[in-house]
Amino acid sequence: MFKEENQEQVAEETLEVVEKIDSEKVSVENTPAPQAENVAEIKDYLSTELFSEVKVVNQSELVERQEVTEVDNELEQKYSSTFGDISEHSLIQGRVVGMNERDVLIDIGFKSEGIIDRSEFNEDELPAIGDQVEVYLEFIEDASGNTILSKEKADFMRRWKELKDAFENETIISGKIVRRIKGGLIVDLGVVQAFLPGSQVDVRPIQDFDIYLNKEIEIRIVKFNESRKNIVVSHKIILEDSLKEQREALFKELEVGSILEGRVKNITDFGVFVDLGGIDGLLHITDLSWGRVNHPSEVISMNDSITVKVIEYDEERKRVSLGLKQLAPHPWEDVEIKYSIGTTVKGKVVSLTNYGCFIELEPGVEGLIHVSEISWTKHIKNPSEVYNMGDEVDAKVLSIDIEDKKISLGVKQLTPDPWDAIEEKYMTGTVHKANVQNLTQFGAFAELEEGIDGLVHVSDLSWTKVIKHPKEKVEKGQEIEVRVLEVSRENRRISLGIKQVSDDPWPEIVNFYEAGKEVSGSIIRVLDKGIIIQLEMEVEGIIPFGKMSKKDRRALASQYEVGANLSGIVMTVSPEDKKVVLYKEELAGIGKRTSATDEVKQYLSNQQTGTGEKLELPQELLDLASQAEKDGGDNQTAEIDSEDQQEE
Repeated sequence: MFKEENQEQVAEETLEVVEKIDSEKVSVENTPAPQAENVAEIKDYLSTELFSEVKVVNQSELVERQEVTEVDNELEQKYSSTFGDISEHSLIQGRVVGMNERDVLIDIGFKSEGIIDRSEFNEDELPAIGDQVEVYLEFIEDASGNTILSKEKADFMRRWKELKDAFENETIISGKIVRRIKGGLIVDLGVVQAFLPGSQVDVRPIQDFDIYLNKEIEIRIVKFNESRKNIVVSHKIILEDSLKEQREALFKELEVGSILEGRVKNITDFGVFVDLGGIDGLLHITDLSWGRVNHPSEVISMNDSITVKVIEYDEERKRVSLGLKQLAPHPWEDVEIKYSIGTTVKGKVVSLTNYGCFIELEPGVEGLIHVSEISWTKHIKNPSEVYNMGDEVDAKVLSIDIEDKKISLGVKQLTPDPWDAIEEKYMTGTVHKANVQNLTQFGAFAELEEGIDGLVHVSDLSWTKVIKHPKEKVEKGQEIEVRVLEVSRENRRISLGIKQVSDDPWPEIVNFYEAGKEVSGSIIRVLDKGIIIQLEMEVEGIIPFGKMSKKDRRALASQYEVGANLSGIVMTVSPEDKKVVLYKEELAGIGKRTSATDEVKQYLSNQQTGTGEKLELPQELLDLASQAEKDGGDNQTAEIDSEDQQEE
């Protein structure tokens, strides 16, 4: 080793000589040109003969010529200790040798002192001259030839090494939470900062992270990234380790039916998680209360201390099912005593369906008010027409089914049934005022009093007109006079009539329209098989076409327009069909119709002369009239249906 050091010393001395020569050469080159008298002297000085006796020795020859000298071991160690292993980006020990307003000078055993910016020291922690400090060597020599040191980086490197050891040994350390960021917290570990994810703060979800700010907390490093200088820590892992033993002991003691104390640690839509002291149990929403619960937060709040019952547990899967309602008696045990049939009860609307509403009488006990039990008189299609969620409702108990846990309730039973006195109040044949409430294809509903409606059928709207839809005679909201035709308390129906308010005019009409009488009126409809005209006394007359081709009938019908006046001879009066059958020769056809025409003329002649001879009308003509009337009715019905569709 000593030889190697001598070799390095010789090499350094040789380099110094070469550098000196080079520097002298440079100085000579930079010297102004000498005078003529000095030129000869300089040439003699630079003559090659000057170095003729200089011998060049290489390193190998130099080593061979060196004499080996034995050195004492103790002396060698002392000498070796004067050489430090100094390299950039490493921690080294130094001694403070000087200080000014800007820098602190540190002796690190190098050829020059190192410099640390004074700002890296706190004013109350400035070292004194002679103090030993650990520093970080950034640059052995910067552009200005200074050795640059760092106290802050030294502290960081030292702390980083300590944290690395803590990570590898799974050591618990402490840190101070300094601020909150997205997803978690920042923990100050002394020079180094680490990230504490929100999920790793506690074994239970944390709602407010701000309560941890500026607090010391025990943690363990769970991720250590050397290249990125990134550290992730966890407090939850410490808690889990401490609870592990408690959890195992608690599971051994668990039994179905055990009563335990716990703390609510999380609330979800489907239930509540309860911390039992090392074990989390699930309190399902259906086990919170015997009553209806829409969300667990209606019953339980975060961090509540509650008493629960173990209803099931799985030791292998570490799952525990809890119950709260099981701590109270089942409410149906004494329902028949509390809510006997016929008693009046009060409850809250908790559910609405299209067939009724459910009333909560107490938690776990509900009754159904069917839509048919809401009103004696009103036709209610959906209970939402009357009730809203949360409404307080009085009702009467109608029936109880203990086996199926059903209670039937009624609201209309709280008031007298108006139909009990309906037969006495609206006796058959009496006339009353009513308001038209609704129109249907088959008739009009008229309200006699609030909740009591009667039906006026289309056939009872007019004595003389064939009504296909009640809107031809009445309109919604109109006040009308009606006669009670029939009352059925069992079916809760009242039949009314409008035409029955006045006398039947048909006996008079029959006398007025005697056979053979020629009458006239305005055309109101032209059909394929006949023409309908409006006659006096609000009756219609029908003139049927005779037997002819469809083409001839259409050609004949095209000659007549609605509103034009048309006359005919009365053949017969039909009160059942509300029609007067007329005859007109031009519409009866030609040729084959001659015999029929003669018979009609003969019949009319007999009626006019008063012979009293009974002459039967040709059946063929009567059939034509009947068919024309039927077709007219069908066409009229089609027209009315078309109008209804347009209105809708």
